[in-house]
Amino acid sequence: MDTLTPERRSDVMRRVKQKDTRPELCVRRVAHAMGFRFRLHRKDLPGRPDLVFPKLRVCLFVHGCFWHRHVGCRFATTPKSNEKFWLSKFDRNVERDERNASDLEALGWRVVVVWECETRDAETLFQRLKRELTERMTEGSK
Repeated sequence: MDTLTPERRSDVMRRVKQKDTRPELCVRRVAHAMGFRFRLHRKDLPGRPDLVFPKLRVCLFVHGCFWHRHVGCRFATTPKSNEKFWLSKFDRNVERDERNASDLEALGWRVVVVWECETRDAETLFQRLKRELTERMTEGSK
């Protein structure tokens, strides 16, 4: 049962940001500190990736565990009220994510997804980005 009134719930949901979120800013900070340069939210690419590394042909999405259904994550909960609505919404989000990823791959881009929960530890995030982005750099030099 939702403890908020429908009006208050609407206010809360309206404030959920789509870009410049704390996890996204964390990824941007780490990638920039590593010396990688990127573009933000390119409108000409499917799904408007959060970070685009043009030289590496990598599109990086920073997904919230709740909204994009990070499998096995404790943050990917389902609200108890209006459960049918939420399950439908989450299914559409996941389908859209898959469609955007396949469209980008068809255009020759590599797609990387960093989950919100992975941004909580800076060292782990650093290692993940290093692995994902330097791997692409070595592929390009072959």
